[in-house]
Amino acid sequence: MTELAHRPNISALLVGEYSSERILVQDVFRKCGWRLFEARNRRRALHSLEQNEVHVVIAESDLPKWNWRKVLSDLRRLALPPQLVVTSRTADEHLWAEVLNVGAYDVLAQPLDREEVERVVAAASRQFEQQRLRQRPAAFHA
Repeated sequence: MTELAHRPNISALLVGEYSSERILVQDVFRKCGWRLFEARNRRRALHSLEQNEVHVVIAESDLPKWNWRKVLSDLRRLALPPQLVVTSRTADEHLWAEVLNVGAYDVLAQPLDREEVERVVAAASRQFEQQRLRQRPAAFHA
């Protein structure tokens, strides 16, 4: 476990099938003491986002009928949008540049690497917390 993984109270939503990698992600979250919600489609993902505070959404790049661009668009409608981490089996510099340029947090190449998942999720959660602090009214900063 990396030093970043010691950040408590991180919650994320895993969106997609992740057939073989779901267990790896679940194990990372369990060992780090983080909370993981899961949804295989848009309807369930949006319901989970309504019901839970989620700091990071981890989504496959090409979900059927809901690719990462549509996921990002839906997240931006939330009062405090979670950071989006896109995963792809064909992750390359073009996808990475496109994801970052439109405001998603990062790209993880599949097959997923345990340490990279820990590092990116912890860093994305920090970014979410900074965003939350910026949105607080000035009265809370006094």
